[in-house]
Amino acid sequence: MRPLSMPFLRRTLAIAVACALAACSTLPSYTVPETVVPDHYATAQAAPGWRVATPLDTAPRGDWWTVFNDPDLNRLESQLAVSNQTVKKAIAQLQQARAMIDYQHAGFMPTVTAGAAQSRTRLSQNVEGHRLAGKTVPDYSASVSATWEPDLFGRVRDAVVNARDNAQASEADLEAVRLAMSSDLARDYFALRALEIQKKLLDDSVTAYAAAFRILQQQVADGAIDASAAAQAQTQLESTRSQATDIDVRIAQTTHAIATLIGVPASSFSLPPKIETTAVPRIPAGVPSQLLERRPDIAAAERRVAAANAQIGQAKAAFYPDLTLSATAGLESTFFAPWLTAPSLFWSIGPQLVGTLFDGGKRDASLKGATAQYNGSVADYRQTVLVAFQQVEDALSELDSLSSEAQSQRRATAAAELSLELTQDRYRAGAVSYLDVVTTQTIALANERMEAQVQGRRIDASVQLATALGGGWDRAALDSSVD
Repeated sequence: MRPLSMPFLRRTLAIAVACALAACSTLPSYTVPETVVPDHYATAQAAPGWRVATPLDTAPRGDWWTVFNDPDLNRLESQLAVSNQTVKKAIAQLQQARAMIDYQHAGFMPTVTAGAAQSRTRLSQNVEGHRLAGKTVPDYSASVSATWEPDLFGRVRDAVVNARDNAQASEADLEAVRLAMSSDLARDYFALRALEIQKKLLDDSVTAYAAAFRILQQQVADGAIDASAAAQAQTQLESTRSQATDIDVRIAQTTHAIATLIGVPASSFSLPPKIETTAVPRIPAGVPSQLLERRPDIAAAERRVAAANAQIGQAKAAFYPDLTLSATAGLESTFFAPWLTAPSLFWSIGPQLVGTLFDGGKRDASLKGATAQYNGSVADYRQTVLVAFQQVEDALSELDSLSSEAQSQRRATAAAELSLELTQDRYRAGAVSYLDVVTTQTIALANERMEAQVQGRRIDASVQLATALGGGWDRAALDSSVD
Protein backbone atom coordinates (compact mmCIF):
# COMPACT_ATOMS: atom_id res chain seq x y z
CA MET A 1 0.00 0.00 0.00
CA ARG A 2 1.44 3.37 -0.96
CA PRO A 3 1.76 6.09 1.66
CA LEU A 4 -0.81 8.88 1.87
CA SER A 5 0.02 11.87 -0.28
CA MET A 6 -0.11 15.31 1.30
CA PRO A 7 -2.49 16.70 -1.34
CA PHE A 8 -4.96 13.90 -0.53
CA LEU A 9 -4.75 14.62 3.19
CA ARG A 10 -5.25 18.33 2.60
CA ARG A 11 -8.29 17.71 0.39
CA THR A 12 -9.86 15.36 2.93
CA LEU A 13 -9.29 17.79 5.79
CA ALA A 14 -10.65 20.69 3.73
CA ILE A 15 -13.79 18.74 2.89
CA ALA A 16 -14.37 17.88 6.56
CA VAL A 17 -13.86 21.45 7.74
CA ALA A 18 -16.05 22.86 4.98
CA CYS A 19 -18.84 20.40 5.78
CA ALA A 20 -18.65 21.20 9.46
CA LEU A 21 -18.70 24.96 8.86
CA ALA A 22 -21.52 24.69 6.35
CA ALA A 23 -23.65 22.58 8.68
CA CYS A 24 -27.20 23.80 8.84
CA SER A 25 -29.96 23.04 11.30
CA THR A 26 -33.37 21.60 10.55
CA LEU A 27 -34.65 22.72 13.95
CA PRO A 28 -37.83 24.80 13.55
CA SER A 29 -37.81 28.16 15.31
CA TYR A 30 -39.49 27.83 18.68
CA THR A 31 -41.75 30.19 20.58
CA VAL A 32 -43.76 29.49 23.69
CA PRO A 33 -47.35 28.61 22.66
CA GLU A 34 -49.79 31.44 23.13
CA THR A 35 -52.37 31.16 25.88
CA VAL A 36 -55.22 33.38 26.98
CA VAL A 37 -54.13 35.08 30.21
CA PRO A 38 -56.68 37.26 32.04
CA ASP A 39 -55.68 40.58 33.55
CA HIS A 40 -56.78 39.59 37.03
CA TYR A 41 -58.39 36.79 38.99
CA ALA A 42 -62.16 37.06 39.14
CA THR A 43 -62.37 36.46 42.88
CA ALA A 44 -59.46 38.79 43.61
CA GLN A 45 -61.30 41.48 41.64
CA ALA A 46 -64.45 40.89 43.65
CA ALA A 47 -62.58 40.68 46.96
CA PRO A 48 -60.07 43.57 47.13
CA GLY A 49 -58.36 41.99 50.11
CA TRP A 50 -56.88 39.36 47.82
CA ARG A 51 -55.80 41.77 45.10
CA VAL A 52 -52.11 42.66 44.93
CA ALA A 53 -51.23 46.17 43.82
CA THR A 54 -47.52 45.56 43.25
CA PRO A 55 -46.73 43.05 40.47
CA LEU A 56 -43.35 42.28 42.07
CA ASP A 57 -45.08 40.94 45.17
CA THR A 58 -44.97 37.21 44.38
CA ALA A 59 -44.93 35.87 47.93
CA PRO A 60 -44.71 33.23 49.26
CA ARG A 61 -41.10 32.50 48.38
CA GLY A 62 -38.79 29.64 49.29
CA ASP A 63 -40.27 27.36 51.92
CA TRP A 64 -43.86 28.50 51.42
CA TRP A 65 -45.21 26.59 54.43
CA THR A 66 -43.32 28.89 56.83
CA VAL A 67 -46.07 31.46 56.25
CA PHE A 68 -48.13 29.46 58.78
CA ASN A 69 -45.50 30.00 61.53
CA ASP A 70 -45.75 26.44 62.85
CA PRO A 71 -42.42 24.93 64.04
CA ASP A 72 -43.79 21.37 63.99
CA LEU A 73 -44.87 21.72 60.37
CA ASN A 74 -41.50 23.23 59.43
CA ARG A 75 -39.71 20.27 61.02
CA LEU A 76 -41.88 17.73 59.21
CA GLU A 77 -41.42 19.49 55.87
CA SER A 78 -37.65 19.35 56.29
CA GLN A 79 -37.88 15.58 56.81
CA LEU A 80 -40.05 15.19 53.72
CA ALA A 81 -37.41 16.84 51.52
CA VAL A 82 -34.89 14.06 52.22
CA SER A 83 -36.98 10.99 53.05
CA ASN A 84 -40.06 10.99 50.84
CA GLN A 85 -39.83 8.09 48.38
CA THR A 86 -41.86 9.80 45.65
CA VAL A 87 -39.42 12.72 45.72
CA LYS A 88 -36.49 10.30 45.53
CA LYS A 89 -37.98 8.68 42.45
CA ALA A 90 -38.40 12.08 40.78
CA ILE A 91 -34.75 12.87 41.58
CA ALA A 92 -33.66 9.60 39.95
CA GLN A 93 -35.72 10.45 36.85
CA LEU A 94 -34.05 13.85 36.66
CA GLN A 95 -30.61 12.25 36.89
CA GLN A 96 -31.58 9.88 34.08
CA ALA A 97 -32.72 12.80 31.91
CA ARG A 98 -29.47 14.68 32.55
CA ALA A 99 -27.47 11.62 31.61
CA MET A 100 -29.30 11.58 28.27
CA ILE A 101 -27.92 15.05 27.55
CA ASP A 102 -24.37 13.72 27.88
CA TYR A 103 -25.30 10.71 25.76
CA GLN A 104 -26.63 12.84 22.90
CA HIS A 105 -23.79 15.37 23.21
CA ALA A 106 -21.30 12.55 22.61
CA GLY A 107 -22.57 12.47 19.02
CA PHE A 108 -20.46 15.55 18.27
CA MET A 109 -17.27 13.62 19.02
CA PRO A 110 -15.51 10.92 16.98
CA THR A 111 -15.75 7.28 17.96
CA VAL A 112 -12.39 5.55 18.44
CA THR A 113 -12.06 1.79 18.81
CA ALA A 114 -9.04 -0.46 19.25
CA GLY A 115 -8.59 -4.18 19.16
CA ALA A 116 -6.17 -7.06 18.82
CA ALA A 117 -6.83 -10.50 17.37
CA GLN A 118 -5.08 -13.78 16.69
CA SER A 119 -6.52 -16.43 14.39
CA ARG A 120 -5.56 -19.51 12.35
CA THR A 121 -7.27 -20.13 9.03
CA ARG A 122 -7.11 -23.18 6.76
CA LEU A 123 -8.22 -22.87 3.16
CA SER A 124 -9.79 -25.79 1.35
CA GLN A 125 -7.32 -27.91 -0.56
CA ASN A 126 -9.81 -28.21 -3.38
CA VAL A 127 -9.71 -24.51 -4.20
CA GLU A 128 -8.00 -24.20 -7.55
CA GLY A 129 -5.70 -21.34 -8.43
CA HIS A 130 -5.05 -20.29 -4.82
CA ARG A 131 -1.51 -20.54 -3.58
CA LEU A 132 -2.61 -21.09 0.01
CA ALA A 133 -4.98 -23.95 -0.80
CA GLY A 134 -4.72 -26.68 1.80
CA LYS A 135 -2.51 -24.58 4.08
CA THR A 136 -3.10 -23.33 7.58
CA VAL A 137 -2.29 -19.64 7.88
CA PRO A 138 -1.92 -17.86 11.24
CA ASP A 139 -2.72 -14.17 11.54
CA TYR A 140 -1.76 -11.60 14.16
CA SER A 141 -3.33 -8.12 14.04
CA ALA A 142 -3.83 -5.00 16.12
CA SER A 143 -5.65 -1.90 14.90
CA VAL A 144 -7.12 1.46 15.86
CA SER A 145 -10.16 2.87 14.04
CA ALA A 146 -11.79 6.28 14.22
CA THR A 147 -15.06 7.42 12.70
CA TRP A 148 -16.70 10.82 12.83
CA GLU A 149 -19.97 12.11 11.43
CA PRO A 150 -19.97 15.90 11.00
CA ASP A 151 -23.35 17.23 12.09
CA LEU A 152 -24.17 18.63 8.64
CA PHE A 153 -27.89 19.12 9.12
CA GLY A 154 -28.16 19.48 12.89
CA ARG A 155 -29.34 15.97 13.68
CA VAL A 156 -27.06 15.73 16.73
CA ARG A 157 -27.73 19.28 17.81
CA ASP A 158 -31.48 18.70 17.62
CA ALA A 159 -31.07 15.54 19.70
CA VAL A 160 -29.08 17.50 22.30
CA VAL A 161 -31.75 20.22 22.39
CA ASN A 162 -34.43 17.57 22.79
CA ALA A 163 -32.54 15.92 25.66
CA ARG A 164 -31.86 19.26 27.33
CA ASP A 165 -35.50 20.36 27.14
CA ASN A 166 -36.64 16.99 28.49
CA ALA A 167 -34.16 17.31 31.35
CA GLN A 168 -35.53 20.74 32.18
CA ALA A 169 -39.03 19.30 32.07
CA SER A 170 -37.88 16.58 34.49
CA GLU A 171 -36.45 19.20 36.81
CA ALA A 172 -39.77 21.04 36.77
CA ASP A 173 -41.49 17.68 37.37
CA LEU A 174 -39.29 17.21 40.44
CA GLU A 175 -40.35 20.60 41.77
CA ALA A 176 -43.99 19.76 41.03
CA VAL A 177 -43.62 16.51 43.00
CA ARG A 178 -41.98 18.36 45.89
CA LEU A 179 -44.76 20.93 45.85
CA ALA A 180 -47.46 18.24 45.78
CA MET A 181 -45.85 16.26 48.60
CA SER A 182 -45.28 19.33 50.78
CA SER A 183 -48.87 20.38 50.12
CA ASP A 184 -50.19 16.92 51.06
CA LEU A 185 -48.12 17.01 54.22
CA ALA A 186 -49.36 20.47 55.20
CA ARG A 187 -52.97 19.53 54.52
CA ASP A 188 -52.67 16.31 56.55
CA TYR A 189 -50.91 18.18 59.36
CA PHE A 190 -53.57 20.86 59.65
CA ALA A 191 -56.33 18.26 59.29
CA LEU A 192 -54.75 16.46 62.25
CA ARG A 193 -54.69 19.65 64.32
CA ALA A 194 -58.34 20.36 63.47
CA LEU A 195 -59.28 16.83 64.52
CA GLU A 196 -57.39 17.27 67.79
CA ILE A 197 -59.39 20.42 68.54
CA GLN A 198 -62.62 18.54 67.89
CA LYS A 199 -61.38 15.67 70.04
CA LYS A 200 -60.75 18.11 72.90
CA LEU A 201 -64.30 19.47 72.55
CA LEU A 202 -65.74 15.95 72.61
CA ASP A 203 -63.58 14.85 75.55
CA ASP A 204 -64.62 17.91 77.57
CA SER A 205 -68.25 17.25 76.66
CA VAL A 206 -67.96 13.58 77.69
CA THR A 207 -66.54 14.67 81.05
CA ALA A 208 -69.37 17.14 81.59
CA TYR A 209 -72.05 14.74 80.38
CA ALA A 210 -70.70 11.95 82.60
CA ALA A 211 -70.81 14.21 85.65
CA ALA A 212 -74.40 15.25 84.83
CA PHE A 213 -75.39 11.63 84.29
CA ARG A 214 -74.05 10.62 87.71
CA ILE A 215 -76.01 13.43 89.37
CA LEU A 216 -79.20 12.39 87.58
CA GLN A 217 -78.66 8.75 88.57
CA GLN A 218 -78.43 9.83 92.20
CA GLN A 219 -81.57 11.92 91.87
CA VAL A 220 -83.41 8.95 90.33
CA ALA A 221 -82.21 6.77 93.21
CA ASP A 222 -83.46 9.38 95.70
CA GLY A 223 -86.82 9.47 93.92
CA ALA A 224 -86.48 13.15 93.10
CA ILE A 225 -86.98 12.66 89.36
CA ASP A 226 -88.13 9.93 87.02
CA ALA A 227 -85.75 7.68 85.11
CA SER A 228 -86.41 9.31 81.73
CA ALA A 229 -84.05 12.22 82.43
CA ALA A 230 -81.21 9.82 83.31
CA ALA A 231 -81.92 7.79 80.17
CA GLN A 232 -81.71 10.95 78.06
CA ALA A 233 -78.42 11.91 79.71
CA GLN A 234 -76.99 8.43 79.14
CA THR A 235 -78.00 8.51 75.47
CA GLN A 236 -76.27 11.84 75.02
CA LEU A 237 -73.16 10.62 76.87
CA GLU A 238 -72.75 7.42 74.88
CA SER A 239 -73.42 9.18 71.57
CA THR A 240 -70.70 11.72 72.34
CA ARG A 241 -68.29 8.95 73.36
CA SER A 242 -68.98 7.26 70.02
CA GLN A 243 -68.15 10.49 68.19
CA ALA A 244 -64.92 10.82 70.17
CA THR A 245 -63.95 7.25 69.23
CA ASP A 246 -64.58 8.02 65.57
CA ILE A 247 -62.31 11.06 65.87
CA ASP A 248 -59.61 8.83 67.41
CA VAL A 249 -59.71 6.59 64.33
CA ARG A 250 -59.38 9.56 61.98
CA ILE A 251 -56.53 11.01 64.04
CA ALA A 252 -54.66 7.70 63.84
CA GLN A 253 -55.18 7.43 60.08
CA THR A 254 -54.03 11.01 59.48
CA THR A 255 -50.97 10.46 61.65
CA HIS A 256 -50.10 7.35 59.65
CA ALA A 257 -50.45 9.33 56.41
CA ILE A 258 -47.99 11.93 57.72
CA ALA A 259 -45.54 9.18 58.67
CA THR A 260 -45.67 7.73 55.15
CA LEU A 261 -45.09 11.14 53.58
CA ILE A 262 -41.93 11.76 55.62
CA GLY A 263 -40.66 8.25 54.91
CA VAL A 264 -40.92 6.56 58.33
CA PRO A 265 -42.91 3.50 59.43
CA ALA A 266 -46.35 4.45 60.73
CA SER A 267 -45.85 2.28 63.83
CA SER A 268 -42.82 4.28 64.96
CA PHE A 269 -44.19 7.78 64.40
CA SER A 270 -46.17 9.95 66.75
CA LEU A 271 -46.90 13.63 67.04
CA PRO A 272 -47.75 15.35 70.34
CA PRO A 273 -51.22 16.94 70.19
CA LYS A 274 -51.46 20.71 69.89
CA ILE A 275 -54.77 22.28 70.87
CA GLU A 276 -54.53 25.74 69.39
CA THR A 277 -56.07 27.53 66.43
CA THR A 278 -53.85 28.38 63.46
CA ALA A 279 -54.29 31.86 62.06
CA VAL A 280 -55.24 32.07 58.40
CA PRO A 281 -52.33 33.79 56.60
CA ARG A 282 -52.80 36.41 53.91
CA ILE A 283 -51.29 34.98 50.72
CA PRO A 284 -50.97 37.49 47.86
CA ALA A 285 -52.36 36.00 44.67
CA GLY A 286 -50.40 38.25 42.32
CA VAL A 287 -51.53 38.59 38.72
CA PRO A 288 -52.37 35.67 36.41
CA SER A 289 -49.35 36.21 34.14
CA GLN A 290 -47.05 35.46 37.08
CA LEU A 291 -48.62 32.03 37.34
CA LEU A 292 -46.85 30.98 34.13
CA GLU A 293 -43.52 31.56 35.89
CA ARG A 294 -44.44 30.18 39.30
CA ARG A 295 -46.08 26.84 38.50
CA PRO A 296 -43.60 23.99 37.97
CA ASP A 297 -46.18 21.89 36.13
CA ILE A 298 -46.68 24.73 33.61
CA ALA A 299 -42.92 24.99 33.15
CA ALA A 300 -42.66 21.22 32.64
CA ALA A 301 -45.43 21.26 30.04
CA GLU A 302 -43.78 24.15 28.17
CA ARG A 303 -40.39 22.42 28.16
CA ARG A 304 -42.00 19.32 26.66
CA VAL A 305 -43.38 21.48 23.86
CA ALA A 306 -39.82 22.67 23.19
CA ALA A 307 -38.56 19.07 23.27
CA ALA A 308 -41.25 18.02 20.78
CA ASN A 309 -40.19 20.92 18.54
CA ALA A 310 -36.61 19.60 18.58
CA GLN A 311 -37.91 16.16 17.66
CA ILE A 312 -39.39 17.66 14.50
CA GLY A 313 -35.89 18.87 13.64
CA GLN A 314 -34.53 15.38 14.11
CA ALA A 315 -37.22 13.96 11.83
CA LYS A 316 -36.39 16.54 9.13
CA ALA A 317 -32.65 15.79 9.36
CA ALA A 318 -33.37 12.20 8.35
CA PHE A 319 -34.16 13.43 4.81
CA TYR A 320 -30.55 14.54 4.29
CA PRO A 321 -27.47 12.38 3.68
CA ASP A 322 -24.94 11.46 6.37
CA LEU A 323 -21.22 12.11 5.90
CA THR A 324 -18.89 9.72 7.70
CA LEU A 325 -15.13 10.27 7.95
CA SER A 326 -13.24 7.14 8.92
CA ALA A 327 -9.64 6.14 9.44
CA THR A 328 -8.05 2.83 10.41
CA ALA A 329 -4.43 1.93 11.12
CA GLY A 330 -2.74 -1.11 12.59
CA LEU A 331 -0.27 -3.94 12.31
CA GLU A 332 -0.90 -7.33 10.75
CA SER A 333 1.38 -10.27 10.06
CA THR A 334 1.19 -13.96 9.37
CA PHE A 335 4.13 -14.54 11.68
CA PHE A 336 4.44 -13.27 15.20
CA ALA A 337 8.12 -12.29 15.02
CA PRO A 338 7.82 -9.48 12.41
CA TRP A 339 4.37 -8.40 13.67
CA LEU A 340 5.60 -5.23 15.33
CA THR A 341 7.84 -4.07 12.48
CA ALA A 342 7.16 -1.29 9.97
CA PRO A 343 6.33 -3.58 7.01
CA SER A 344 3.36 -4.94 9.00
CA LEU A 345 1.66 -1.50 8.95
CA PHE A 346 -1.70 -1.12 7.21
CA TRP A 347 -4.09 1.85 7.05
CA SER A 348 -7.12 3.27 5.33
CA ILE A 349 -8.79 6.69 5.36
CA GLY A 350 -11.63 8.30 3.48
CA PRO A 351 -15.06 9.94 3.60
CA GLN A 352 -18.38 8.26 2.89
CA LEU A 353 -21.58 10.10 1.96
CA VAL A 354 -24.74 8.02 2.35
CA GLY A 355 -28.32 9.05 1.76
CA THR A 356 -31.59 7.15 1.70
CA LEU A 357 -33.25 7.17 -1.71
CA PHE A 358 -36.35 5.13 -0.85
CA ASP A 359 -37.74 3.91 2.45
CA GLY A 360 -41.41 3.35 1.68
CA GLY A 361 -42.51 6.58 3.42
CA LYS A 362 -40.88 5.82 6.76
CA ARG A 363 -39.31 9.29 7.11
CA ASP A 364 -42.53 11.03 6.09
CA ALA A 365 -44.42 9.06 8.70
CA SER A 366 -41.79 9.92 11.32
CA LEU A 367 -42.07 13.63 10.53
CA LYS A 368 -45.88 13.51 10.67
CA GLY A 369 -45.67 11.67 13.98
CA ALA A 370 -43.26 14.25 15.42
CA THR A 371 -45.52 17.09 14.27
CA ALA A 372 -48.55 15.41 15.82
CA GLN A 373 -46.65 14.93 19.09
CA TYR A 374 -45.75 18.63 19.05
CA ASN A 375 -49.40 19.61 18.56
CA GLY A 376 -50.39 17.31 21.40
CA SER A 377 -47.76 18.87 23.67
CA VAL A 378 -49.09 22.34 22.84
CA ALA A 379 -52.59 21.19 23.81
CA ASP A 380 -51.25 19.72 27.07
CA TYR A 381 -49.49 23.00 27.86
CA ARG A 382 -52.58 25.10 27.27
CA GLN A 383 -54.73 22.70 29.30
CA THR A 384 -52.23 22.84 32.16
CA VAL A 385 -52.43 26.64 32.14
CA LEU A 386 -56.24 26.55 32.16
CA VAL A 387 -56.30 24.09 35.06
CA ALA A 388 -53.82 26.26 36.96
CA PHE A 389 -56.06 29.32 36.60
CA GLN A 390 -59.04 27.25 37.68
CA GLN A 391 -57.25 26.00 40.81
CA VAL A 392 -56.27 29.51 41.86
CA GLU A 393 -59.81 30.80 41.26
CA ASP A 394 -61.24 27.84 43.21
CA ALA A 395 -58.94 28.47 46.16
CA LEU A 396 -59.66 32.22 46.18
CA SER A 397 -63.40 31.60 45.95
CA GLU A 398 -63.30 29.06 48.76
CA LEU A 399 -61.28 31.36 51.01
CA ASP A 400 -63.65 34.24 50.36
CA SER A 401 -66.72 32.10 51.08
CA LEU A 402 -65.19 30.47 54.14
CA SER A 403 -64.28 33.85 55.58
CA SER A 404 -67.95 34.83 55.58
CA GLU A 405 -68.96 31.37 56.79
CA ALA A 406 -66.52 31.57 59.70
CA GLN A 407 -68.02 34.85 60.85
CA SER A 408 -71.55 33.46 60.67
CA GLN A 409 -70.53 30.27 62.45
CA ARG A 410 -68.81 32.25 65.21
CA ARG A 411 -72.07 34.11 65.84
CA ALA A 412 -74.02 30.84 65.73
CA THR A 413 -71.68 29.25 68.28
CA ALA A 414 -71.94 32.23 70.60
CA ALA A 415 -75.74 32.13 70.35
CA ALA A 416 -75.80 28.37 71.05
CA GLU A 417 -73.58 28.81 74.12
CA LEU A 418 -75.82 31.57 75.42
CA SER A 419 -78.91 29.41 74.78
CA LEU A 420 -77.31 26.53 76.69
CA GLU A 421 -76.51 28.76 79.64
CA LEU A 422 -80.06 30.13 79.79
CA THR A 423 -81.63 26.67 79.40
CA GLN A 424 -79.51 25.28 82.25
CA ASP A 425 -80.62 28.17 84.47
CA ARG A 426 -84.27 27.47 83.62
CA TYR A 427 -83.78 23.75 84.28
CA ARG A 428 -82.30 24.47 87.68
CA ALA A 429 -85.31 26.69 88.34
CA GLY A 430 -87.64 23.83 87.33
CA ALA A 431 -89.08 25.70 84.34
CA VAL A 432 -88.04 23.13 81.68
CA SER A 433 -87.30 19.42 81.52
CA TYR A 434 -83.85 17.88 81.15
CA LEU A 435 -84.69 17.07 77.51
CA ASP A 436 -84.41 20.78 76.77
CA VAL A 437 -80.96 20.81 78.35
CA VAL A 438 -79.87 17.80 76.27
CA THR A 439 -81.16 19.45 73.11
CA THR A 440 -79.34 22.73 73.71
CA GLN A 441 -76.16 20.91 74.74
CA THR A 442 -76.23 18.92 71.49
CA ILE A 443 -76.78 22.09 69.46
CA ALA A 444 -73.96 23.91 71.26
CA LEU A 445 -71.51 21.04 70.77
CA ALA A 446 -72.46 20.71 67.09
CA ASN A 447 -71.81 24.42 66.56
CA GLU A 448 -68.48 24.31 68.37
CA ARG A 449 -67.37 21.40 66.20
CA MET A 450 -68.63 23.16 63.07
CA GLU A 451 -66.61 26.25 63.99
CA ALA A 452 -63.47 24.13 64.36
CA GLN A 453 -64.19 22.42 61.03
CA VAL A 454 -64.68 25.73 59.21
CA GLN A 455 -61.40 27.01 60.60
CA GLY A 456 -59.70 23.82 59.45
CA ARG A 457 -61.19 24.25 55.97
CA ARG A 458 -59.90 27.83 55.84
CA ILE A 459 -56.36 26.65 56.61
CA ASP A 460 -56.71 23.86 54.06
CA ALA A 461 -57.87 26.36 51.43
CA SER A 462 -54.86 28.55 52.26
CA VAL A 463 -52.55 25.59 51.64
CA GLN A 464 -54.34 24.90 48.35
CA LEU A 465 -53.93 28.54 47.30
CA ALA A 466 -50.19 28.50 48.08
CA THR A 467 -49.90 25.27 46.08
CA ALA A 468 -51.96 26.62 43.17
CA LEU A 469 -49.70 29.67 43.04
CA GLY A 470 -46.64 27.44 42.66
CA GLY A 471 -45.40 27.55 46.25
CA GLY A 472 -42.02 29.22 46.43
CA TRP A 473 -40.77 27.96 43.08
CA ASP A 474 -39.45 30.22 40.33
CA ARG A 475 -39.13 29.13 36.69
CA ALA A 476 -35.91 31.15 36.33
CA ALA A 477 -34.17 28.25 38.10
CA LEU A 478 -34.43 26.21 34.89
CA ASP A 479 -32.46 28.76 32.86
CA SER A 480 -29.22 27.90 34.66
CA SER A 481 -29.92 24.37 35.85
CA VAL A 482 -29.03 22.52 32.63
CA ASP A 483 -26.34 23.69 30.23
